[in-house]
Amino acid sequence: MLHFTQQQIRRQTMDIEKLKLFISLAETLSFNRTSELCHVSPSTLSRTIQQLEAQLNNRLFERDNRTVTLTHQGNTFLGFARDIVQQWETAQESMQADANKLKGSLSIYCSVTASYSFLFDMLKNFRAHQPDIEIKLHTGDPALALERVISGNEDMAIAAQTPNMPKDVCFKRFTASELIFIGPSGSEAFFREEKEHEKDYLQRLPLIVSERGLARQRLDSWYKSNAIKPNIYAQVSGNEAIVSMVSLGLGVGLLPKIVLDNSPLASKVKPFTGLPNLGAFNVGLCVLEKRLRSPIIDAFWSQIKSN
Repeated sequence: MLHFTQQQIRRQTMDIEKLKLFISLAETLSFNRTSELCHVSPSTLSRTIQQLEAQLNNRLFERDNRTVTLTHQGNTFLGFARDIVQQWETAQESMQADANKLKGSLSIYCSVTASYSFLFDMLKNFRAHQPDIEIKLHTGDPALALERVISGNEDMAIAAQTPNMPKDVCFKRFTASELIFIGPSGSEAFFREEKEHEKDYLQRLPLIVSERGLARQRLDSWYKSNAIKPNIYAQVSGNEAIVSMVSLGLGVGLLPKIVLDNSPLASKVKPFTGLPNLGAFNVGLCVLEKRLRSPIIDAFWSQIKSN
Protein backbone atom coordinates (compact mmCIF):
# COMPACT_ATOMS: atom_id res chain seq x y z
CA MET A 1 0.00 0.00 0.00
CA LEU A 2 1.27 3.46 -0.86
CA HIS A 3 1.71 5.99 1.92
CA PHE A 4 1.96 9.74 1.42
CA THR A 5 2.85 12.40 3.94
CA GLN A 6 0.52 15.36 4.28
CA GLN A 7 3.30 17.59 2.89
CA GLN A 8 3.64 15.39 -0.23
CA ILE A 9 -0.10 15.39 -0.84
CA ARG A 10 -0.30 19.16 -0.31
CA ARG A 11 2.61 19.80 -2.72
CA GLN A 12 1.15 17.52 -5.41
CA THR A 13 -2.29 19.10 -5.06
CA MET A 14 -0.78 22.57 -5.51
CA ASP A 15 0.99 21.43 -8.70
CA ILE A 16 -2.25 19.95 -10.04
CA GLU A 17 -4.06 23.21 -9.39
CA LYS A 18 -1.40 25.05 -11.39
CA LEU A 19 -1.91 22.66 -14.29
CA LYS A 20 -5.68 23.13 -14.09
CA LEU A 21 -5.23 26.89 -14.34
CA PHE A 22 -2.96 26.42 -17.35
CA ILE A 23 -5.48 24.08 -19.05
CA SER A 24 -8.34 26.49 -18.46
CA LEU A 25 -6.36 29.41 -19.89
CA ALA A 26 -5.37 27.29 -22.90
CA GLU A 27 -9.06 26.61 -23.55
CA THR A 28 -10.44 30.12 -22.99
CA LEU A 29 -7.41 32.14 -24.16
CA SER A 30 -8.64 34.83 -21.79
CA PHE A 31 -7.05 35.76 -18.44
CA ASN A 32 -10.23 37.46 -17.24
CA ARG A 33 -12.47 34.54 -18.24
CA THR A 34 -10.13 31.98 -16.65
CA SER A 35 -9.90 34.04 -13.46
CA GLU A 36 -13.70 34.02 -13.21
CA LEU A 37 -14.05 30.31 -13.97
CA CYS A 38 -11.31 29.22 -11.58
CA HIS A 39 -12.09 31.79 -8.84
CA VAL A 40 -8.59 33.27 -8.69
CA SER A 41 -7.39 36.81 -9.18
CA PRO A 42 -5.84 37.80 -12.54
CA SER A 43 -2.54 38.50 -10.77
CA THR A 44 -2.52 34.99 -9.24
CA LEU A 45 -3.25 33.45 -12.63
CA SER A 46 -0.53 35.50 -14.32
CA ARG A 47 1.99 34.62 -11.64
CA THR A 48 1.13 30.91 -11.91
CA ILE A 49 1.67 30.90 -15.68
CA GLN A 50 4.99 32.73 -15.24
CA GLN A 51 6.10 30.12 -12.70
CA LEU A 52 5.23 27.27 -15.08
CA GLU A 53 7.07 28.97 -17.93
CA ALA A 54 10.12 29.47 -15.70
CA GLN A 55 10.09 25.82 -14.61
CA LEU A 56 9.79 24.63 -18.21
CA ASN A 57 12.17 27.26 -19.57
CA ASN A 58 9.70 27.86 -22.41
CA ARG A 59 6.99 30.36 -23.21
CA LEU A 60 3.56 28.72 -23.09
CA PHE A 61 1.58 31.71 -24.33
CA GLU A 62 2.09 34.70 -26.58
CA ARG A 63 0.17 37.60 -25.10
CA ASP A 64 -0.32 41.29 -25.61
CA ASN A 65 -2.94 43.78 -24.46
CA ARG A 66 -5.61 42.28 -26.74
CA THR A 67 -4.92 38.60 -27.50
CA VAL A 68 -3.65 35.41 -25.91
CA THR A 69 -2.44 32.48 -28.04
CA LEU A 70 -0.75 29.17 -27.28
CA THR A 71 2.81 28.76 -28.46
CA HIS A 72 3.92 25.52 -30.11
CA GLN A 73 5.53 24.52 -26.81
CA GLY A 74 2.33 25.46 -24.98
CA ASN A 75 0.25 23.26 -27.24
CA THR A 76 2.62 20.35 -26.66
CA PHE A 77 2.53 20.91 -22.89
CA LEU A 78 -1.28 21.04 -22.95
CA GLY A 79 -1.52 17.34 -23.85
CA PHE A 80 0.92 16.47 -21.06
CA ALA A 81 -0.95 18.61 -18.53
CA ARG A 82 -4.29 17.01 -19.36
CA ASP A 83 -2.80 13.52 -18.95
CA ILE A 84 -1.32 14.40 -15.55
CA VAL A 85 -4.55 15.97 -14.26
CA GLN A 86 -6.60 13.02 -15.53
CA GLN A 87 -4.26 10.53 -13.85
CA TRP A 88 -4.42 12.46 -10.57
CA GLU A 89 -8.22 12.65 -10.68
CA THR A 90 -8.45 8.95 -11.54
CA ALA A 91 -6.29 8.11 -8.53
CA GLN A 92 -8.53 10.22 -6.29
CA GLU A 93 -11.66 8.62 -7.74
CA SER A 94 -10.23 5.12 -7.22
CA MET A 95 -9.65 5.81 -3.54
CA GLN A 96 -13.19 7.19 -3.24
CA ALA A 97 -14.53 4.09 -4.97
CA ASP A 98 -12.76 1.93 -2.38
CA ALA A 99 -14.68 3.88 0.24
CA ASN A 100 -17.94 3.24 -1.66
CA LYS A 101 -18.40 6.85 -2.67
CA LEU A 102 -17.66 8.84 -5.80
CA LYS A 103 -17.14 12.58 -5.95
CA GLY A 104 -15.85 14.67 -8.79
CA SER A 105 -17.01 15.82 -12.21
CA LEU A 106 -17.86 14.36 -15.60
CA SER A 107 -17.84 16.38 -18.83
CA ILE A 108 -20.07 15.39 -21.75
CA TYR A 109 -20.25 16.97 -25.20
CA CYS A 110 -23.17 16.62 -27.61
CA SER A 111 -25.41 18.46 -30.04
CA VAL A 112 -28.52 20.30 -28.86
CA THR A 113 -30.66 17.57 -30.44
CA ALA A 114 -28.77 14.82 -28.61
CA SER A 115 -29.06 16.69 -25.31
CA TYR A 116 -32.83 16.26 -25.24
CA SER A 117 -33.06 13.08 -27.31
CA PHE A 118 -30.77 10.88 -25.20
CA LEU A 119 -29.31 12.67 -22.21
CA PHE A 120 -32.41 13.07 -20.06
CA ASP A 121 -32.84 9.37 -19.32
CA MET A 122 -29.10 8.78 -19.09
CA LEU A 123 -28.49 11.57 -16.60
CA LYS A 124 -31.63 10.89 -14.59
CA ASN A 125 -30.53 7.30 -13.93
CA PHE A 126 -26.91 8.27 -13.23
CA ARG A 127 -27.79 11.06 -10.83
CA ALA A 128 -30.03 8.73 -8.87
CA HIS A 129 -27.05 6.44 -8.21
CA GLN A 130 -24.25 9.04 -8.10
CA PRO A 131 -25.69 12.27 -6.65
CA ASP A 132 -22.29 13.73 -5.70
CA ILE A 133 -20.85 13.82 -9.22
CA GLU A 134 -21.02 17.17 -11.01
CA ILE A 135 -22.14 16.94 -14.65
CA LYS A 136 -20.55 19.44 -17.05
CA LEU A 137 -22.58 19.49 -20.27
CA HIS A 138 -21.27 21.26 -23.36
CA THR A 139 -23.31 21.50 -26.56
CA GLY A 140 -22.18 22.36 -30.06
CA ASP A 141 -21.47 21.10 -33.55
CA PRO A 142 -21.72 17.26 -33.53
CA ALA A 143 -18.94 17.10 -36.12
CA LEU A 144 -16.53 18.19 -33.37
CA ALA A 145 -17.63 15.60 -30.81
CA LEU A 146 -15.07 12.88 -31.51
CA GLU A 147 -12.27 15.42 -31.86
CA ARG A 148 -13.06 16.90 -28.44
CA VAL A 149 -12.87 13.47 -26.80
CA ILE A 150 -9.59 12.55 -28.48
CA SER A 151 -8.01 15.91 -27.60
CA GLY A 152 -9.00 15.52 -23.93
CA ASN A 153 -11.38 18.49 -23.88
CA GLU A 154 -14.24 16.20 -22.83
CA ASP A 155 -14.55 12.92 -20.95
CA MET A 156 -17.29 11.62 -23.24
CA ALA A 157 -19.37 12.69 -26.22
CA ILE A 158 -22.46 11.64 -28.12
CA ALA A 159 -21.29 11.28 -31.70
CA ALA A 160 -21.82 9.60 -35.04
CA GLN A 161 -19.76 6.48 -35.63
CA THR A 162 -17.21 7.15 -38.34
CA PRO A 163 -15.80 4.50 -40.69
CA ASN A 164 -12.28 5.27 -39.47
CA MET A 165 -13.00 5.41 -35.73
CA PRO A 166 -9.65 5.34 -33.87
CA LYS A 167 -8.85 2.03 -32.18
CA ASP A 168 -8.37 3.67 -28.79
CA VAL A 169 -11.93 5.07 -28.83
CA CYS A 170 -14.75 2.96 -27.39
CA PHE A 171 -18.18 3.43 -28.97
CA LYS A 172 -21.54 2.34 -27.57
CA ARG A 173 -24.43 2.62 -30.04
CA PHE A 174 -27.84 4.10 -29.09
CA THR A 175 -29.63 4.18 -32.41
CA ALA A 176 -29.29 4.73 -36.15
CA SER A 177 -30.57 7.75 -38.06
CA GLU A 178 -31.20 8.15 -41.78
CA LEU A 179 -29.71 11.07 -43.64
CA ILE A 180 -32.54 12.91 -45.38
CA PHE A 181 -33.01 15.94 -47.59
CA ILE A 182 -35.63 18.49 -46.53
CA GLY A 183 -37.27 21.46 -48.24
CA PRO A 184 -39.66 24.18 -47.07
CA SER A 185 -43.33 23.22 -46.84
CA GLY A 186 -44.06 25.09 -50.06
CA SER A 187 -40.98 23.86 -51.89
CA GLU A 188 -42.38 23.59 -55.43
CA ALA A 189 -39.76 26.10 -56.62
CA PHE A 190 -37.03 23.56 -55.98
CA PHE A 191 -38.58 20.64 -57.87
CA ARG A 192 -37.03 19.49 -61.11
CA GLU A 193 -38.52 21.02 -64.22
CA GLU A 194 -40.18 18.54 -66.58
CA LYS A 195 -37.57 18.75 -69.37
CA GLU A 196 -34.58 19.52 -67.20
CA HIS A 197 -31.68 17.06 -67.26
CA GLU A 198 -31.02 15.49 -63.85
CA LYS A 199 -27.35 16.51 -63.76
CA ASP A 200 -28.22 20.12 -64.61
CA TYR A 201 -30.90 20.06 -61.91
CA LEU A 202 -28.53 18.70 -59.25
CA GLN A 203 -25.96 21.36 -60.14
CA ARG A 204 -28.60 24.11 -59.86
CA LEU A 205 -30.32 22.97 -56.65
CA PRO A 206 -29.27 25.25 -53.73
CA LEU A 207 -28.04 23.14 -50.82
CA ILE A 208 -27.78 24.00 -47.13
CA VAL A 209 -25.32 21.65 -45.44
CA SER A 210 -23.00 21.26 -42.48
CA GLU A 211 -19.49 22.64 -42.76
CA ARG A 212 -18.02 19.30 -41.75
CA GLY A 213 -19.00 15.86 -40.45
CA LEU A 214 -20.27 12.55 -41.77
CA ALA A 215 -23.28 13.96 -43.69
CA ARG A 216 -21.05 16.45 -45.51
CA GLN A 217 -18.48 13.77 -46.31
CA ARG A 218 -21.13 11.51 -47.85
CA LEU A 219 -22.69 14.34 -49.85
CA ASP A 220 -19.31 15.45 -51.24
CA SER A 221 -18.37 11.86 -52.04
CA TRP A 222 -21.64 11.21 -53.94
CA TYR A 223 -21.43 14.39 -56.00
CA LYS A 224 -17.77 13.75 -56.79
CA SER A 225 -18.40 10.14 -57.85
CA ASN A 226 -21.09 11.39 -60.24
CA ALA A 227 -18.90 14.20 -61.59
CA ILE A 228 -21.38 16.87 -60.44
CA LYS A 229 -20.44 20.16 -58.79
CA PRO A 230 -22.86 20.86 -55.90
CA ASN A 231 -24.44 24.30 -55.55
CA ILE A 232 -23.71 25.00 -51.86
CA TYR A 233 -25.91 27.94 -50.90
CA ALA A 234 -24.95 27.90 -47.20
CA GLN A 235 -22.70 26.00 -44.81
CA VAL A 236 -23.61 25.92 -41.13
CA SER A 237 -22.14 24.71 -37.87
CA GLY A 238 -24.51 22.14 -36.37
CA ASN A 239 -27.65 20.61 -37.84
CA GLU A 240 -30.37 22.55 -36.02
CA ALA A 241 -29.64 25.71 -38.01
CA ILE A 242 -30.24 23.80 -41.26
CA VAL A 243 -33.91 23.35 -40.37
CA SER A 244 -34.24 27.08 -39.64
CA MET A 245 -32.71 28.13 -42.96
CA VAL A 246 -34.72 25.60 -44.98
CA SER A 247 -37.97 26.71 -43.32
CA LEU A 248 -37.28 30.21 -44.66
CA GLY A 249 -37.22 28.85 -48.20
CA LEU A 250 -33.49 29.43 -48.73
CA GLY A 251 -32.69 26.00 -50.12
CA VAL A 252 -32.78 22.23 -49.61
CA GLY A 253 -31.01 20.84 -46.53
CA LEU A 254 -29.29 17.59 -45.67
CA LEU A 255 -29.40 16.38 -42.07
CA PRO A 256 -30.02 13.33 -39.84
CA LYS A 257 -33.72 12.47 -39.57
CA ILE A 258 -33.45 12.52 -35.76
CA VAL A 259 -32.78 16.27 -35.93
CA LEU A 260 -35.98 16.87 -37.92
CA ASP A 261 -38.00 14.61 -35.60
CA ASN A 262 -37.02 16.77 -32.62
CA SER A 263 -37.12 20.20 -34.26
CA PRO A 264 -39.74 22.80 -33.22
CA LEU A 265 -39.80 23.83 -36.90
CA ALA A 266 -40.63 20.34 -38.20
CA SER A 267 -44.07 21.45 -39.42
CA LYS A 268 -42.51 24.15 -41.63
CA VAL A 269 -40.37 21.74 -43.67
CA LYS A 270 -40.88 18.37 -45.31
CA PRO A 271 -38.75 15.53 -46.68
CA PHE A 272 -37.50 16.31 -50.16
CA THR A 273 -37.69 13.32 -52.50
CA GLY A 274 -35.91 12.49 -55.73
CA LEU A 275 -32.41 13.07 -54.36
CA PRO A 276 -29.70 10.45 -53.64
CA ASN A 277 -30.08 8.12 -50.66
CA LEU A 278 -26.98 8.70 -48.56
CA GLY A 279 -27.84 6.00 -46.01
CA ALA A 280 -27.92 5.99 -42.24
CA PHE A 281 -25.30 6.30 -39.51
CA ASN A 282 -24.97 5.04 -35.96
CA VAL A 283 -25.29 7.42 -33.02
CA GLY A 284 -23.77 6.58 -29.67
CA LEU A 285 -21.51 7.45 -26.76
CA CYS A 286 -17.76 7.55 -27.27
CA VAL A 287 -14.87 7.68 -24.82
CA LEU A 288 -11.13 7.08 -24.91
CA GLU A 289 -10.43 3.53 -23.73
CA LYS A 290 -7.80 4.70 -21.25
CA ARG A 291 -10.31 7.07 -19.62
CA LEU A 292 -12.42 4.09 -18.54
CA ARG A 293 -9.86 3.60 -15.78
CA SER A 294 -11.60 6.51 -14.08
CA PRO A 295 -14.26 5.08 -11.71
CA ILE A 296 -16.55 8.04 -12.46
CA ILE A 297 -16.33 7.62 -16.23
CA ASP A 298 -16.61 3.86 -15.97
CA ALA A 299 -19.69 4.19 -13.72
CA PHE A 300 -21.43 6.32 -16.35
CA TRP A 301 -20.29 4.13 -19.24
CA SER A 302 -21.40 0.91 -17.54
CA GLN A 303 -24.97 2.10 -17.02
CA ILE A 304 -25.45 2.76 -20.75
CA LYS A 305 -27.01 -0.12 -22.64
CA SER A 306 -25.87 -0.63 -26.20
CA ASN A 307 -28.60 -0.96 -28.81
